[in-house]
Amino acid sequence: VQLVESGGDLVQPGGSLRLSCAVAGPTFSTYALGWFRQAPGKEREFVAGISWSAGNTYYADSVKGRFAIWRDNAKNTFYLQMNSLKPEDTAVYYCAADQQSGTLRVGVLNYGMDSWGKGTLVTVSS
Repeated sequence: VQLVESGGDLVQPGGSLRLSCAVAGPTFSTYALGWFRQAPGKEREFVAGISWSAGNTYYADSVKGRFAIWRDNAKNTFYLQMNSLKPEDTAVYYCAADQQSGTLRVGVLNYGMDSWGKGTLVTVSS
């Protein structure tokens, strides 16, 4: 499975940005999907996740109410809408897929994600 992120950019605090992740895989609609990020000097952290049917979404506390994840199974693509961006949201954002499960494996390392994109840089600065 190959994942390619796009949409990273420089944005001012309070602004919005939408990230996309195109997934090349035979059974995209069965994967749980997620967004993670890694800020300079910090470990990678979970941002948001979505189940195969989009019936369940999960968010890190730091982004709840500001970010939204959704998927388009017809286009093999999923998205992360980021609103009210803060300087602390600055990071490389990675999309990921779990080919083994359609539901997020909470409690498992990296929620069980086994395929990763190369990342896209989001910089929030005035």
